[in-house]
Amino acid sequence: MSKLYVVPTPVGNLEDITFRAVKVLKNCDLIFAEDTRTSSVLLRHYDITTPAQPYHKFNEHRTLASVVERILSGQQVALISDAGTPSISDPGFMLVRECAKNQIVIECLPGATAFVPALVTSALPSDKFCFEGFLPHKKGRQTRINVLKAETRTMIFYESPFRLLKTLCQFAEAFGHARRAAVSREISKIHEETIRGTLAELIEHFTERPPKGEIVLTIAGGEQ
Repeated sequence: MSKLYVVPTPVGNLEDITFRAVKVLKNCDLIFAEDTRTSSVLLRHYDITTPAQPYHKFNEHRTLASVVERILSGQQVALISDAGTPSISDPGFMLVRECAKNQIVIECLPGATAFVPALVTSALPSDKFCFEGFLPHKKGRQTRINVLKAETRTMIFYESPFRLLKTLCQFAEAFGHARRAAVSREISKIHEETIRGTLAELIEHFTERPPKGEIVLTIAGGEQ
C-alpha cells in the first residue's frame, strides 16, 4: 500500500534510531532527505541502500506535487531531515498536509527530537510547556518576545550559537534577569552539556565562553 513515512533520525549519536526506523528506510521505495550528503552518513552506517533524493525548504514548493504523485502511483516514500523529526523546525509540514489532502496514509514514527531531552535536563517544570522553535531573525522578533511575557508555561527555543548571547540579553530585558533558564548544546553528542541558571548567569557564562554547536534554550514561564 502506498504510504508516506515520516521518520525521525538521530540528533547526535547514530545509535539513537529505532529498529523500526531502520527497517522502514531499508524497505521503502524512495527516501526524501533534507540533505542527501548529511543523510548518507546515517544510511551507510546502517547499510541502507534505498535511493535518496533531496527535499528541503529551497525546493519543496516545486517538488511537492511530484512527491505526492509518486506516492499515489503506489510507492512507499520515507521523509527524513538532517536530524530529529521532520516538520519540527524542519521541512515536512507542507508534504504531510498535501498527502492528507490526497487521502494518502501518513505514518509518523516516534523517535529523536532535540527539545524533549533539553526540557527534561533543564530541571524546569515539564508538565506544561510550549515549543517555539526558532524566533524570527529580524521582523517580528521583538513582537514575539513581548507576546511571550504573558506565557506561564516553560518555553523551548532552538537557537544558533552565533545568536544565543543576543537572544539571552533580549529575554533578560523582557522577562527580567532573574528568570530561570537552561541552555543545552550538542544533545546526544560527545560534548553534550546543559548550563542552568538565571538569564543573568547564563549571559555571564556565555560571554566568557562563546557557545559552539546546536543550541536548545529552555526558559521558565512567568508566574501566574
